[in-house]
Amino acid sequence: MSTSTAPTLATRLLGTREGTAAIVQNVLLAVIGAAALWLSAKIKVPFYPVEMTLQVLVVLLIGAAYGWRLGGATVALYLAQGALGLPVFTGTPEKGIGIAYMMGPTGGYLLGFLVMAVMTGWALQRIGTRNVFAIGAVMLVADAIMFAFGLAWLGTLFGWDKPILEWGLYPFILGDLTKVALAAALTAGIARFAEKG
Repeated sequence: MSTSTAPTLATRLLGTREGTAAIVQNVLLAVIGAAALWLSAKIKVPFYPVEMTLQVLVVLLIGAAYGWRLGGATVALYLAQGALGLPVFTGTPEKGIGIAYMMGPTGGYLLGFLVMAVMTGWALQRIGTRNVFAIGAVMLVADAIMFAFGLAWLGTLFGWDKPILEWGLYPFILGDLTKVALAAALTAGIARFAEKG
């Protein structure tokens, strides 16, 4: 396994650019990624035992496609939009907006999204995007870390004597395993497409 970083999927698909062209491309990709996150927060998919959004899927794909720097910047842009009061999160504006919403029960998961994108991008730039099982393992660990942030914040808000695992983990395990598997398969498929192109 090489310790050098490989080009991101986005670079392999769109080509390498320099100077102003690279900046413009990265800004456009970040805006597109933040918009995809916004949309994914609003889509509710019927699932068992609770309906699910597609944010985890999109965050993993952003990290995998953009790499850790642009992936992290893209999720940071999305969080900044929410902090400024745009209704980009699940349940906004009905459940509040801005910093007040971000300090609520989902705040830890939102921060976890940033860590998830950075970790996924960093790891996949080192191990590559060809082996779907390795990709899935990276994404599973990133998802677990996101949950750790979310549960830590729930415990801080409501107390560790409360059933935070029943609130913030157990109902979402099956949905997240599905999203991790789908993200890994899509990443490997896109990588193979990029190689043929």
